Amino acid sequence: MIAAMRSRGPLSALSWLSVVLVVGAVVLFTINLIRFSRLWGYFPAGLTIAGIPVEGLDRQQAAQRILEVYSLPVELHYGEAVIQVSPGVFGVELDIESMLAAADQERVRQPFWNAFWDYLWGRTATPVDIPLRVANFSEERLRSYLTYEIGARYDQAPLPAMPVVGTVNFQAGQQGTALDIDRAVLLIENALRSPTSRVVSLPLERTDPLRPAFTNLSVLLKQTIRLSGFDGVIGVYVLDLQSGQDIYFVMQENEPLPMPPNVAFSASSTIKIPVMVSVMRRLPETPDDETNQYLEEMIGKSINSATDWLMEQELDSIRGPLIVTEDMQALGLENTFLAGFFYPGAPLLTRFQTPANQRDDISTEPDPYSQTSPDEIGMLMQDIYLCANEGGGALIAAFPGEITPAKCDTMMRYLIEDRIALLIQAGVPDGTKVAHKHGWVVDAFGVIHDMSDAAIVYTPGGDYVLAVYLWHPVQLVFDPSNKLVSDLSRAVYNFYNLPTP
Repeated sequence: MIAAMRSRGPLSALSWLSVVLVVGAVVLFTINLIRFSRLWGYFPAGLTIAGIPVEGLDRQQAAQRILEVYSLPVELHYGEAVIQVSPGVFGVELDIESMLAAADQERVRQPFWNAFWDYLWGRTATPVDIPLRVANFSEERLRSYLTYEIGARYDQAPLPAMPVVGTVNFQAGQQGTALDIDRAVLLIENALRSPTSRVVSLPLERTDPLRPAFTNLSVLLKQTIRLSGFDGVIGVYVLDLQSGQDIYFVMQENEPLPMPPNVAFSASSTIKIPVMVSVMRRLPETPDDETNQYLEEMIGKSINSATDWLMEQELDSIRGPLIVTEDMQALGLENTFLAGFFYPGAPLLTRFQTPANQRDDISTEPDPYSQTSPDEIGMLMQDIYLCANEGGGALIAAFPGEITPAKCDTMMRYLIEDRIALLIQAGVPDGTKVAHKHGWVVDAFGVIHDMSDAAIVYTPGGDYVLAVYLWHPVQLVFDPSNKLVSDLSRAVYNFYNLPTP
């Protein structure tokens, strides 16, 4: 036995090497186990909370890092302005405990020894992100801040177009800027939830200039009359066919009369508009060819004999003009009348007294045969427009079943055929649709004292009624009078069709 023991002899080098390797492996394993055990109390590799890496951090360190990042101001850019705003302004509070609890669950999701072997063999951890959780956020406070701190301070109101002094033209307005609050809220909410993208270019909207106040048009028209040097009596009526707003004034020797003006003017050929209405009231839906021809001649060519024929044939051979007057009174037009036929020597059937021609402080020496006022003829034009375009208005209400939209559409067609390229038509661009009736009276000596035009003007910027009546006790010189009316027409057209910024 002793001999056998002696035969084994000392350990070989290979044996010693094996022992060393085993001991080394145990030591290395122990070291890694100790090291991993220490790391086991921290958050593992690949874990992020709200987009922030927390590998190797404990709960307190992770919470501090998250708060540091998400407490950084959000940078808002409004054009060239830069605004730093703290999330606390919007009541932002993070639910830190909830996120840490979710991270803890993720940390212990894998058993200790499984996690250790992954660590030991260097296996890459699957990235996991705990989403951001917000305990409190006030969209109301955010909207209030954007409205009263940003919008109120940085928004630029548009500047309206302004009249060019001494002309009937307008200088283009300037666009403004306004914060798009709804879009801004979404962008800022995204920035508040991001650890890196915390700069927001605020979305802005361009705001177009508003049309100048309607009262500004009245000022421009009066200024235009004063600059013209006209020293007679002029009445101007403008009606916005979209809003129903109107302007009405009468000026005598460049000074406006107190409201309401109520001045009677000779109606001259504009009285043929009421004649047309009365005749169409009593016609079938489609006039016969002969009647249609006379209507076209009365309005489009202003032929007096055609007017008399229509009243004699369709109204009454004796009372025709008075029937026209009665129809106007039924519409509430108390200053508009026709008291006789147009043929030379026609008798005056009656003498009408109206509020407008009974004034004792001003007179345009109106024709006792036919009179009106700019506002009344303008309102009649509005009635035709509303009837033709909307199927409503005073004409249909006053004459139900007799005046129809189709008849009003026919009347508009007759008025559009009055093409003279003077007065109101001369003040609008070529091709503009103008439904109107003009008129002037030449006395026995070839002198004009009265001139008028009443129109519906269709434009891209809006439709409107314009009626202008002029009277001069000595003489209305045609060219300057025509230019004045066309300038007034151009001023109104330009007001509705302003130059773009």
